[in-house]
Amino acid sequence: MGALKVTVLYLILLLTTKVISKEEEWMSATATYTKEADESIIRGGACGYGDIHKASYGKYSAGLSTKLFNKGSTCGGCFELRCVDHILWCLQGSPSVILTATDFCPPNYGLSADYGGWCNFPKEHFEMSEAAFAEIAERKADTVPVQYKRVKCERRGGIRFTMSGSAHFCQVLITNVGLDGEVVGVKVKGPKTGWIPMARNWGQNWQCNINLIGQPLSFEVTASSGRTLASYSVAPANWQFGQTYEGKQFK
Repeated sequence: MGALKVTVLYLILLLTTKVISKEEEWMSATATYTKEADESIIRGGACGYGDIHKASYGKYSAGLSTKLFNKGSTCGGCFELRCVDHILWCLQGSPSVILTATDFCPPNYGLSADYGGWCNFPKEHFEMSEAAFAEIAERKADTVPVQYKRVKCERRGGIRFTMSGSAHFCQVLITNVGLDGEVVGVKVKGPKTGWIPMARNWGQNWQCNINLIGQPLSFEVTASSGRTLASYSVAPANWQFGQTYEGKQFK
């Protein structure tokens, strides 16, 4: 029995080590940048964040290719990127930046995957802001080889809930999520209801077909790691569409 316990503990340790190693492993991809007036990405894109400066992501945001975007489930996730294997374009020392997934980089099957069709499936590609790109590579570069890995999202303040919808349905945009950054489940609760599951509408917009106007609202957010965080009475009874309310944060 003692030998069996030792064997089981060893297997658990081995599996845990493999999981940790996989999470920290650098993966290969490519990156390019899109030009905006202030060298940043200001559009919200397919994740629904609207003005991403207001959503706190700013220049450190990125559009992801089909494989990485994963139908929007990756929205809000954080990636560390560094330029590699290109003496001419990569900055010396291969400095890295941490980006938040805020948009979808659509495929262009009219172009080859090596020239213009960077986001064609199954390519793994990041479309960065010019300012962030310039922190890892020369601006003159068209596209560069990079390595990336998922990292913990460091956020200031709590998770933010921006209300929208109508008298017939309730919709909330969830931003500034720490830890995984990715949200896989949301529930809402008023004093007159139990916890009501919300469905992903698009990006990080979640909705339920219930009129919750006039009730203080609590939200339960589940991250991709499986951790759940409840923020009670985040929105007061007189909450308004278009207003943003701040709850607790994953630690």
